Amino acid sequence: MLKIWMAAAGAVGFALLFGVRGKKLFWIAGGGAVGYGAYALFLGMGQGVFSALLLATLLTALLSEALARIQKAPVLLFLVPMLIPLIPGGDLYYAMYSFVRGEGAAFGARVQLVLSEAAAIALGILCTASGVNVFRKILHGVRRRPFF
Repeated sequence: MLKIWMAAAGAVGFALLFGVRGKKLFWIAGGGAVGYGAYALFLGMGQGVFSALLLATLLTALLSEALARIQKAPVLLFLVPMLIPLIPGGDLYYAMYSFVRGEGAAFGARVQLVLSEAAAIALGILCTASGVNVFRKILHGVRRRPFF
């Protein structure tokens, strides 16, 4: 439970660095907590790190898309701070630590893990943004543009 509170505080901290003010901070805190809580839940259910991060990112990105529409603000204003708790900082630290110590095998394994985690986050953002765009086009109808 403490980790979820810390995730909310971390999301708010980065939002303050980006100049976000007002009640948007409340929503960002909730989104950061929900995202990290989902990640912890999926890990606890036996999911691997990749799939847990992917599912948590999908949920967080979908939440930020909805909040952006409700609050009439850019999606990135919500998405970036809410994803901060999911960034694999510890694994990146240990990868660099292995590199500095000259442990090539450990460094390679850690870098592979960090790249896989980053790919899960990127894939979650990409799938959500694409899905929302397709849904909006279906909902509002696709306007035909002339070829010229």
